[in-house]
Amino acid sequence: MGKGYGQFCPVAKAAEIVAERWTPLVMRELLCGSRHFNDLRRGVPRMSPSLLSQRLKRLEDEGLVARSAADGGGSTYHLTDAGEALRPVIEALGTWGKRWVRRTTTAEDLDPDLLMWDLHRRLHLDRLPPRRTLVRFEFTDMPAPRRFYWLILEAGQADVCLKDPGFGIDLYVAVSLPVMTAVWLGDTPLDVARRTGELDIRGPGELRRGFLDGLRLSPFAGIERERPSD
Repeated sequence: MGKGYGQFCPVAKAAEIVAERWTPLVMRELLCGSRHFNDLRRGVPRMSPSLLSQRLKRLEDEGLVARSAADGGGSTYHLTDAGEALRPVIEALGTWGKRWVRRTTTAEDLDPDLLMWDLHRRLHLDRLPPRRTLVRFEFTDMPAPRRFYWLILEAGQADVCLKDPGFGIDLYVAVSLPVMTAVWLGDTPLDVARRTGELDIRGPGELRRGFLDGLRLSPFAGIERERPSD
């Protein structure tokens, strides 16, 4: 018998493809709009490039992903109808995880690279002026080189930089990684983190308000966690 479950059940056949380690997270990134290999890698920073290539090839072979040549070289990846049909499955998995998984988030789970990548693609930039805005995040509990991140917001697009881009900073955000993760997940309200001083944002008032108004949290932030019964 091969690597499958050896069952005709559709749940088993689907799990052989979709439940392979890392595959749900690769699907999450594709469903979030990542199309290029390097963008996909930024959504799964702890996954090796070779393993990501293997998973993408498997998804392509199974008809969930289509690969095409990109302008300037490389490839782009697009979900097929079969891949897009997994959207409610992945969303339901995230909803279940937020509501029912009782294990607390540990230090090993925290990842500023992933957090900033998630955060940058959820920003509503129409709340900010049309000119370029540079936001520097400082994770106060992290050592270099994962202490500082820069968000460049310009022309309706947001980019994450791991190095200082070298022009004037408009907003400064200082927060610990656990607190910002809790805010992102909806476990700590943003206004509470600001009121207690755990999250400090400095800069012109109009820019502060525009950035905070446009900061959309995780799609699962509104899911209430089920508490263990006494």
